[in-house]
Amino acid sequence: MKSYRKELWFDIKQRREFINITPNINQCLTESGIKEGLALVNAMHITSSVFINDDESGLHHDFELWLETLAPEKPYSQYKHNSYEDNADAHLKRTIMGREVVVAITNGKLDFGPWEQIFYGEFDGKRRKRVLVKIIGE
Repeated sequence: MKSYRKELWFDIKQRREFINITPNINQCLTESGIKEGLALVNAMHITSSVFINDDESGLHHDFELWLETLAPEKPYSQYKHNSYEDNADAHLKRTIMGREVVVAITNGKLDFGPWEQIFYGEFDGKRRKRVLVKIIGE
């Protein structure tokens, strides 16, 4: 069995962002040479997420509104965590959206359903953030 590991770094410009990282993961898969196995993709920050969904701007807007309804950023004073930071909402949003995804690899390709793409979701950005890619298989 082969194993491949790579960290992907992103310069996040806004507090919240959704980035389609599917092309990055496909590049990692090519580099790995693995044809059958599993790809793990996980956020390496407690205020970010990796998830699978459709790459459609209206849906991303809906995610933003829905997450802000469930865990509004402001007022900062509503969260006990915010005594030293102002990112309690980001921790909650990450919990909702999840930490990682695992995707089957079949015939050297990510084995997706229709429209599925991998996204990095950032909820407390404006700095460099990273994602871990771990691919195992033959």
